[in-house]
Amino acid sequence: MTSKKTHNELLPHLFRQEYVKMTAVLCRHFGLEHMEIAEDIASDTFLKASEYWAINGVPENPTGWLYAVAKNKTKDYFKRLAIFETQIKNSIKSSETEDEKDFEFSNQNISDSQLAMIFVVCNPVNPTEAQICLALQVLCGFSIEEIANSFLSKPETIKKRLQRARTNLRNDKFQIKNVSREEIKSRLDTVLKTLYLLFNEGYFSKTNNQLIRKDLCSEAIRLTLILTENPLTNQSQTNALLALMCFQSSRLEARTNDKGEAILFDEQDKSLWDKSLIERGNYYLINATNGNEISRYHLEAGIAYWHITPTGENKWKHILQLYNQLILIEYSPVTALNRIFAFAKVYGNKKAISAAETLNLVDSDYYHGLLGYLYSDINITKAVEHYEQAIQLTKSKIEKQTLKRKIERLRKFS
Repeated sequence: MTSKKTHNELLPHLFRQEYVKMTAVLCRHFGLEHMEIAEDIASDTFLKASEYWAINGVPENPTGWLYAVAKNKTKDYFKRLAIFETQIKNSIKSSETEDEKDFEFSNQNISDSQLAMIFVVCNPVNPTEAQICLALQVLCGFSIEEIANSFLSKPETIKKRLQRARTNLRNDKFQIKNVSREEIKSRLDTVLKTLYLLFNEGYFSKTNNQLIRKDLCSEAIRLTLILTENPLTNQSQTNALLALMCFQSSRLEARTNDKGEAILFDEQDKSLWDKSLIERGNYYLINATNGNEISRYHLEAGIAYWHITPTGENKWKHILQLYNQLILIEYSPVTALNRIFAFAKVYGNKKAISAAETLNLVDSDYYHGLLGYLYSDINITKAVEHYEQAIQLTKSKIEKQTLKRKIERLRKFS
């Protein structure tokens, strides 16, 4: 047994990292219409770990231990099924599930199962938003609250959407198998948007009182990397999205201080930027230029690239031009506000304030936080007012603390 980490420290990390892999393989084994069985076995595996490890300590190979338990629980399930639920077993065997003796948690099986499941869950039998919600829950382990935050929706709305999506998939009797070239082509946009949302929730989290959740960023990169390793999904926009993730991830260590508070881009310690991730980002960005397509991921990767390049005279002009193109392709309030920040760098805070106020996004904490920043050197009273409104609107405890400290600093020097 190892004593490097307690089970309370290790299990949440392993749950986020391994639960979705485990569920993907189990769903491939049982059939997607029996998704709940796969999820129950995976959940029971982690429940047993929490109980057993609390008494006996963390095993030397905790991941291997989890997969061994999951495999044994699956075998036990089939034994009970053979005795008590023969009719259901026949139903399962009639579907395209794997024979029990071939069931294995190998690295290849995990990778293949996740890739197949990504495209099966992103099934046009459901509306696009429902596909993304289901993928975030099943493939990425998102809670209903996290999905609601991503879509700016109420948790109850998301809960009903997920229930309908699961029912539709079950009724459609889709199996986790090799997806056709046509199906991959038609579903890739939804898959990439799902991974994009997963990364964004990690990069700027609104839940769990954390500003950054590195585990989600890593999981998004891992799943996107799987797509680049398959000829059918190794497309230009896939590489652009992976480049964006690498560039953004390279600055994670510099984005917060030891109290978990946000550090503005201009104040970040550039020595903390991960040069290896920047190099990987450059590699995937070059790969993304092989086609004629320019997607939102290309533009956002370009913006992220300019952020991590050495400061130059036209740096912010390039960033602003890319934001101008991005807004034309796909407008969003967040993109519009990010553009205002770049606009301020080029034309100054006064003009940026006028541009921001025309957006009138008064229900957004980010809007008020940005105006607080822009007013800081012009009108401290207005800056404080906007920061206070941002505090009222944000759900993040860390963000509230960060904003309060900004107000304290402004009042101290006023």
